[in-house]
Amino acid sequence: MNDKKIAFITCVNSDYWYSECLLYLKHLKIPEGMSVEYIDVRDAKSMAAGYNSAMKKSDAKFKIYLHQDTLIVNKNFLYDLLEIFSDKNIGLVGMIGCMSLPKTGVWWDGLRNYGRVLHACEPESIVDSHCNEPEGKFQEVEAVDGFLMATQYDLNWREDLFDGWHLYDTSQCKEMQRAGYKVVVPNQEKDFWCIHCPKEKPLESSYKKYQKIFLREYGAELNPEV
Repeated sequence: MNDKKIAFITCVNSDYWYSECLLYLKHLKIPEGMSVEYIDVRDAKSMAAGYNSAMKKSDAKFKIYLHQDTLIVNKNFLYDLLEIFSDKNIGLVGMIGCMSLPKTGVWWDGLRNYGRVLHACEPESIVDSHCNEPEGKFQEVEAVDGFLMATQYDLNWREDLFDGWHLYDTSQCKEMQRAGYKVVVPNQEKDFWCIHCPKEKPLESSYKKYQKIFLREYGAELNPEV
């Protein structure tokens, strides 16, 4: 793997949102000696399948998987990320997640959530989702939200199990832990790093299907807080 290279990987079905995403990405400060590539995946069968196809095409050691409606506003994002990844035990960095997954397997149901993101779901509905802050530079968690997931090790995304658009993110966190790596969220006490602009909509009925698949695969590994 090329440890001087960073890849931004996005599954795209909206040129408008991807152009917005790229606008922010191309204004990030790039550490000296590093190169950056932007990979857009079109017509992906699932999020996991799309991420796998892009992962295999890129030799970048550092890969940032982000939704097309995610805007990175921290211009020092890459510097901050590489500082966290200087700890070789850390495999994955997300922006918001939970200390321990509950018995539902759904991270936002967790008792202790960490991290921060600005949610801009509607023009007049902007929410600073600010959970607990790490005491230091980062906090180890069990799972993070998939709107942004950065890795320094390549592990296959479980497209064999998650052939849709849900729980692929929590699954990847568990796969990192199975491989012996930590999942963390950074300290964002001074300011949020990302704006996420998802359209408000009811949870799709297929979510329950993938929740059952997740619990069947990883349920025995969960230790919910009570």
